[in-house]
Formats: sequence, C-alpha cells, structure tokens
Amino acid sequence: MNSSNDLELLLLTLVIFAGSISTVGFPMEFVQLDLDHDHDNLDRLMFGRGFFDGSLTVDPADLHQASVDFGGLTPLPSQGKIMAVLRPGSVNDVVKMVKTAYVSRRGFAVSARGHGHSTNGQARPYSAPGVVIEMSNYNDHETVMMMIMKPNVVIDGGDRGSYVDVWGGELWIDVLKASLEYGLAPKSWTDYLYLSVGGTLSNGGISGQAFNHGPQIANVHELEVVTGKGELLTCSEEQNTDLFHGVLGGLGQFGIITRARIALEPAPQRVRWIRVLYSNFHDFTKDQEYLISLHGKPNRERFDYVEGFVIVDEGLINNWRSSFFSPRNPIKFTSVGANGGVIYSLEITRNYDESTSRVVDQEVEALLKKLNYIPSSVFTSDLPYVDFLDRVRKAELKLRSKGLWEVPHPWLNLFVPKSRIVDFNKGVFKGILGNKTSGPILIYPMNKNK
Repeated sequence: MNSSNDLELLLLTLVIFAGSISTVGFPMEFVQLDLDHDHDNLDRLMFGRGFFDGSLTVDPADLHQASVDFGGLTPLPSQGKIMAVLRPGSVNDVVKMVKTAYVSRRGFAVSARGHGHSTNGQARPYSAPGVVIEMSNYNDHETVMMMIMKPNVVIDGGDRGSYVDVWGGELWIDVLKASLEYGLAPKSWTDYLYLSVGGTLSNGGISGQAFNHGPQIANVHELEVVTGKGELLTCSEEQNTDLFHGVLGGLGQFGIITRARIALEPAPQRVRWIRVLYSNFHDFTKDQEYLISLHGKPNRERFDYVEGFVIVDEGLINNWRSSFFSPRNPIKFTSVGANGGVIYSLEITRNYDESTSRVVDQEVEALLKKLNYIPSSVFTSDLPYVDFLDRVRKAELKLRSKGLWEVPHPWLNLFVPKSRIVDFNKGVFKGILGNKTSGPILIYPMNKNK
C-alpha cells in the first residue's frame, strides 16, 4: 500500500466544544467591575438595559448546569469561577460579550459551550472568573434556534454543490433533519448526533465515514467566527485562510464558530449494517487497511462505513450495542477462538436505495469474500439511514432510564500509527486493559490523505 493510504488508527471518540477564548474584561461602564467581588452587579449592569438580544443569567441553577459536562471527572469550578451564563439571541450577542471582555482593564474569561460533551471541564472558564456562552442552550433549544438562525439548505450551490448554513450551536441531529427534507445529508458524521456543530468542528469530527470523506472538518466550505478581539469574520480556503484552518480542529482557542457552511450529498434511504468478528489482530487490521484503500472506487465496489471495536470482556460482546446481537444466541469467547481473551469486531455498512436494492446483496457478498473474519460470526441488520446514524441515541435513552448516564465518563483519544498498532494491541488491549474495562474501545481506520 502506498504512503497516501497509510493507516492511522484512532482509539475511541470524543468531542469537546470551545475552551477559553479570552481572559480579559467588560464595555466602558463595566471596566471597573471586579467579578470576584461584584457578582451581584452583573444583574444590575446587564439586565433591563437591552444590552443583549438574548439573556444573561446569574441563577445558581444555571451556573451549576454550565459547570458540569459529560465527562463528570472534574470538581465544580475551583480555578475558574462561572459568574454568569449568556444565552445569545443573535450573533451580535456573542460579539458583544467577547469584545466587552477584550476592551476592559479587568479580566474575565469567556468560554463557549455546545452540548456539554467535554470530559475535563474544557467548556468552562479556568484561568479567571468568567462567563459561559451557551451556544446550544439545550434547556430551551427551540427558542434559541428560532431567534438566531435555522439551517438554510442550498441545493446545487455552484462549483461546491449543495450545502447547508447552520448556527454553530446547532445540534447535528437537527442538521440531519433539516437537510433530509431536501433528500440531502452531510457526508461525514460522528457516532453520536446530539453534539453541536461548533463543538465537533473545533475538534475534528471522526466516525466510520472518515476514511472516505475525511473527518467533518474536511467537509466545511466556510465559517463565520468571533475572534478573541470580538471581531466577526468570515473565513474559508479563499478568505482569512489561516483563521479557517486554525479554528477547524483548534479546540476553541482561535475563536467561536457562529456559522458553518457544510457540504451535502444525496442521502441514501437504507443501510445494510454488518458486523464480523476476529480472533487474530493481524487479520483484523489487514482487512481494515484493505477496506479503506477502496475509498476511490465506485460505490458498488466499497463499503460506506468502516469502524471496529475491541472486546476485552466476554460480557461486553453481548452487552455493547447488544441490540445488534441476538440475546437468544449469545456469543462466547471460546466459540470464536479468542486469543488471550480479546476479540475484535469489524463494523461495516453499505448504503442503498430502491434503485439499487436488487443488487446490494450480491455487492456486499463480493466484498465480504475478500475478508478474513471468522466465518460463523457474520451478523447483519437492515435499517433506515436515519436510524443507523442515530443508533447511539437508543443506547443513551436506555442508560438514562436505568440511571446510568449521569456518571463519570473517562475518555481518551489517540492516533496510533500503523507501524505501532501491533505493539499497542499487545501492550494495551492484551496487557494493561485485560478484562478491567466496561466501556467501548473503538478503532477507526484513517487514510492520512483524508
């Protein structure tokens, strides 16, 4: 395989929305405000004056909500103290808040928060007392989205094709719903759709489609960004290029994404979802490498989604995304010849619609014949495209019903080069982890040139 197709494996997935944007202060009448001592004056100075189109709250419940995140690993603010939460009613509200912080002599941090899926408190002020901008405002989601902007789908937008303009705090599930009204959908996804656009674009946005389309940040035509000085700038490959590439994957350190123009493609109707098992890590990675090398082939000669996960505990094979496997036919490590108590699962999909439904079985079978999985381990499912993209939501709702969602979620992302993945398997999967983990270990094969 040539160097352009060298494999990099990404372990696990996570999205974090913006970190601290600025650590300086408020407009002229606020210059003398000391956030350490004048907490009560925030209400006096900013409420009732029409300064913001949205609202600024100092309600303790709102401050607490902005202090917690999906990770649940960090104590409530100690270094950084959240003094207020801004729920913007317009792009100008974001501009005002950041510019106010920039021009003042006394400093406070401004931190943008999407859907709160950071794992270590990244979406709240750390270095100084400050304000959190709730970009998604999921407590009152519909109100904010109507006030700022709804997804605007443009069909056949010239050389760039179809695209959608969305607010940075929009959730991907809502982007999907809006684009599907036109028979279109974004090209690249994350496994979980209840994340903000600005959040995933500030990180990367990786899932099983990334080998073919690249991560989400590779499918953005244009951004609107509020910089650390409070400037509202449009950036793209042709305009403010350095800012464009700095913001995409920049962990929120170069600005707050207020609008993104995302590439769209025709949305398939259905998905053939296939999982196969491996006991041999070499065969597993070799097949992943082969499948992502087909990214330039016609649709009928490749899969649309390639992902894998590692199972180090026998219970997980029947519990992790257990809806895929039949509970009446549980899988045993011994039955698949697990080597060292570890097995590997390859997850692949083929998109299709009514016009290709008659040939999808033959095309899938032809691709599967070239793989070296355990023959008796093939599991297939057929479902609507939307249901496949939103599959993790069902697991979330199940965990929420059992009180198992609001718990700490330690999470780690690693890029591992192809040359070291065998060592990683031996030292980590079969060494450090053993059977001591109950969470998912995901492996995404990535083409470097994507």
